[in-house]
Amino acid sequence: MPTLDLKRKLAILSDAAKYDASCASSAGVKRDSRGGKGVGSTDGGMGICHAYAPDGRCISLLKILLTNFCVYDCAYCVNRVSSNVTRARFSVKEVCDLTLGFYKRNYIEGLFLSSGIIRSADYTMEEMVRVARELREVHDFRGYIHLKLIPEASPALVNQAALYADRVSINIELPRDESLTRLAPDKDIGGIKKAMGAVRLGVEAGQEKGRKARPAKFAPAGQSTQMIVGTDAASDGEILKRSESLYGAYHLKRVYYSAFSPIPDSAARLPLARPPLVREHRLYQADWLMRFYGFARVEIVGEAEDLDLDIDPKLAWALRNRGDFPVDLNTAEREPMLRVPGLGVRSVDRMLGVRRIKALRLEDVRRISRRIDKLKPFIVTADWTPGPLTDSADLRARLTPAASQMSLF
Repeated sequence: MPTLDLKRKLAILSDAAKYDASCASSAGVKRDSRGGKGVGSTDGGMGICHAYAPDGRCISLLKILLTNFCVYDCAYCVNRVSSNVTRARFSVKEVCDLTLGFYKRNYIEGLFLSSGIIRSADYTMEEMVRVARELREVHDFRGYIHLKLIPEASPALVNQAALYADRVSINIELPRDESLTRLAPDKDIGGIKKAMGAVRLGVEAGQEKGRKARPAKFAPAGQSTQMIVGTDAASDGEILKRSESLYGAYHLKRVYYSAFSPIPDSAARLPLARPPLVREHRLYQADWLMRFYGFARVEIVGEAEDLDLDIDPKLAWALRNRGDFPVDLNTAEREPMLRVPGLGVRSVDRMLGVRRIKALRLEDVRRISRRIDKLKPFIVTADWTPGPLTDSADLRARLTPAASQMSLF
């Protein structure tokens, strides 16, 4: 096998990592090197992905695989052992040098590292831990590190990874257990859940209050996971039900949804075409409603149902529950206001602040939300009431964006 130079390895292993969506760097512990010690901080090209923190900051991460060699044969994975793709592998030193070099050039603010399985789960996890340990202990790197955990690895190695990383993630892969068994025979759903549970216990122990001697920081930014959408026949309701269960059982920071992408030499068991990207977008919107807007999954979509692709799930809910509207923005509690289509968390909080000083008028709402046409059928202000508009038969048609030809310029 010919020897690959570092640039070629980076091209191969950054491209191979693009299918993993669970790399946002939100909620990391604050560290910096302004005192003259260490390299990097968590404040504030090829192989670089962009994630967004809760405050809206765009954060750049070096997103790579340690290797795309893999002994597993997951049907949906381009890096499976039976796949005919160009293979490459980084050494521990190469990953560290890339991370530090990119950081010092101000290209990145952290590292997202995953890997195919080589030799065994323990061997691969140990190599990934070596990267994180060398960055932290040898180079005093204080930037963000996200490690993808291998659930089949020993608990001791998983524990070490979580002590060096800000966030860890274990991909649940598919919404149905039987689909994982059929398409990824080397993976065990029980082992995945057990590893998630161990991470949850470690995170909670590190956050426990009232202890005189607190344990070392254990994945302070928590854990996340990813599900592939469209690989099997699971409905959106099934997918969101699995997400709801994961949030409750393992206190995940985030569930990511990745639309299935057809891969070269794919098995006949897989679909020939990817699902529409808007389906992935609607799942994220519904997930947001569950996490930040107080919606239960059953309010958004039934277990056997799919989300409406033409309108967002919050508007779809409002159209099904018109009896809850209009909402008086000058007297309503925060929770009913959050259910108004077009109002986000920040907009509602700003309105609550404004109305302590004066009565909200339509112009005040326009300045805060900038989506007044979508709001008007569902709100009451000091100078506006929707009258029969809320119950009009053509309200959905009025609020559904018109289809248009995309412009080339």
